[in-house]
Amino acid sequence: MTYVHAAVDEIADAMTKPTLVVTKSTVPVGTNRGIFNRLKARRPDLEPEVASNPEFLREGSAIEDFKRPDRVVVGAETEMAQKLMERLYRPLNLNRVPLMITGLETAELIKYAANAFLATKITFINEMADLCEKVGANVQEVARGMGSDNRIGPKFLHAGPGYGGSCFPKDTLALVKTGQDAGAPITIVEQVVGVNEARKAAMADKILAAAGGDLQDKKVGILGVTFKPNTDDMRDAPSLAIIPRLQSFGAKISAHDPEGMKEAAHLLDGVTWAETPLDAIKDADVLVLLTEWDTYRALDLHKVASLMRQHVFVDLRNVYKKDEVEEAGFSFSGVGVPGTNIGPA
Repeated sequence: MTYVHAAVDEIADAMTKPTLVVTKSTVPVGTNRGIFNRLKARRPDLEPEVASNPEFLREGSAIEDFKRPDRVVVGAETEMAQKLMERLYRPLNLNRVPLMITGLETAELIKYAANAFLATKITFINEMADLCEKVGANVQEVARGMGSDNRIGPKFLHAGPGYGGSCFPKDTLALVKTGQDAGAPITIVEQVVGVNEARKAAMADKILAAAGGDLQDKKVGILGVTFKPNTDDMRDAPSLAIIPRLQSFGAKISAHDPEGMKEAAHLLDGVTWAETPLDAIKDADVLVLLTEWDTYRALDLHKVASLMRQHVFVDLRNVYKKDEVEEAGFSFSGVGVPGTNIGPA
């Protein structure tokens, strides 16, 4: 909050007339009320206004999300602030975008609640995937059956190694802290945070099991290290927990990512960074698909098998079908799919 306060003070000192200050950042509940009070205290000669206008933009799709949002949320409590924000977003009215006017705290909480709910959906389907593996069900079909219900929807029901990125980890933790401080614990989100952290270690253990329980001096080829495709963002990426754990098992890691290797090299020690996916795979004992970049969706599996020393394929994004991978001579391990083989082929 030090930077927020510094920015508020700088704005206050630059004000020459009544001004509307709009907060776009995701900030703890109550921050905008504090900004208003800080502005009033610093510039009692003027009439500052404050609005909370949280963003709902996805990395890799920010421009499209801005032009065609599901809704625009504005926390504004005076007529002047509301009218100004309505004028600001008037161009989007051509797309009939819903503009929600709320109180300051409500707007702040909408952002946290939305991200926490999406993180909860991811965590829920990940735990369903674990159950599917135990009882012989298929999590992809479970997700399809759930997602066809309009009350649930299909998005964020893709089992994998857990969520990461710049928003979900920090926003779930912030909501947990807000609930605790307010005396209204958000215990569901507390569980989500804990389960997501444990999942990353569990995915490394899945890879170990797929390799027959032994990764000592074995080469593991990793495809994708960013938290999701179409970004170079490494913040809280599952790879940051999975790769060091594999190294602790004695594995030698060779990895490729279309965009994230430069940033990842500063965060992951002892990794050989390959120029191409096939370079990462060559002479590997285990292949792990960790981030579902498009470039990894159409691998020539027979060629991949010919380059590898042993033929273990762990698909943590369920991009490939078990039958097609096994037909190429691999032992296959997916997430929440039945009939996973354990041990090298």
